[in-house]
Amino acid sequence: MIEHEYTFRVMYPDTDKMGTVHHSNYAKYYETARWELFRSIGISYHSVEEAGYLLPVTSIKIKYLKTTFYDEQLTIKTTLKAMGGVLLYFTYKIFNEQNVLINEGETELAFVGRSDWQLCEAPDFVIEAIEKNKGCYFRQ
Repeated sequence: MIEHEYTFRVMYPDTDKMGTVHHSNYAKYYETARWELFRSIGISYHSVEEAGYLLPVTSIKIKYLKTTFYDEQLTIKTTLKAMGGVLLYFTYKIFNEQNVLINEGETELAFVGRSDWQLCEAPDFVIEAIEKNKGCYFRQ
């Protein structure tokens, strides 16, 4: 298990007519937080693509607990829960400035070949970075 915290401010374009963060942005927030976790252990998405792999999301679950507004600072606690075969499993908890849990979710991603989109095992450098950093906690 690898954990990472990513903090950011809600941007005005992320809000809707009601003045709250539109629900569709949470998937984007998860993706950014997920790649910040990877970056913290030495893996960039560019390096994954250059090695001939892609990581599409195969499943996403989002639970909206409280709303949030423009310019609020949010912290996403991302956890790489497991890696099994071709799949990666992540969980997310988003907290507002008062440290209140406002959203939580899960994603499942699969390694596929960049040229053929066929399921495949993770590249060695990804496996090695995950193994090396198991049990680590990173805060940005």
